Amino acid sequence: MSDNSWQPDLLALNRAIASGETLAQRMGIKIIEASPRRVVGTMPVAGNTQPYGLLHGGASCVLAETLGSVGAALHAGANNFTVGIEINATHHRAARSGNVTGVATQVHAGQTLATYDIVISDDRDRRICTARLSCLLRRAVPGSDGSTSSPTEGNQPLG
Repeated sequence: MSDNSWQPDLLALNRAIASGETLAQRMGIKIIEASPRRVVGTMPVAGNTQPYGLLHGGASCVLAETLGSVGAALHAGANNFTVGIEINATHHRAARSGNVTGVATQVHAGQTLATYDIVISDDRDRRICTARLSCLLRRAVPGSDGSTSSPTEGNQPLG
C-alpha cells in the first residue's frame, strides 16, 4: 500500500478527470484536496438535477463514488487499480442551486479492500447526503501490460 503522507498533484488529478469522456468530467466534479485518508471535491447542482429541479440522488452517488475511488486509488498506489464494489447513500435534504461539496474519509484501508464514508453538503454547510463506498484493490492497471483482459480477469489482489 502507499505511504499515506504522499500528496498527489491536484492539477494533474483534475486534468485526468477532465480528459476524455469521463462521467466525473460530465458532472463537473473538481478535486480540491486528495490523500489516501481524505478526499474533498465539489460538483455544481446545475446540470445534475432531476425533473423537479433538485439535485439528482444519482448525482450525489457519482460524486461519492468519485471521491472514494480517488482515495482508494491513492491508497492502492501506482500500478494498481480499484473498482467500486458497493455503495449506499441516504439523501437527507434537497439542493436546488450552487455547489455541493463532498468529503470522503477513509474508514478501512486493507490489502484488498478500502472503505470510505462520504458526507455531501450544500453551500450553507447543510448535509445533503451521507454515503459509504467500498472498493476492491487489485494489482496491475488493466491493459498496462498490453493485454486486453477485463479488470477482474487474471489480476491478483494486493498483498
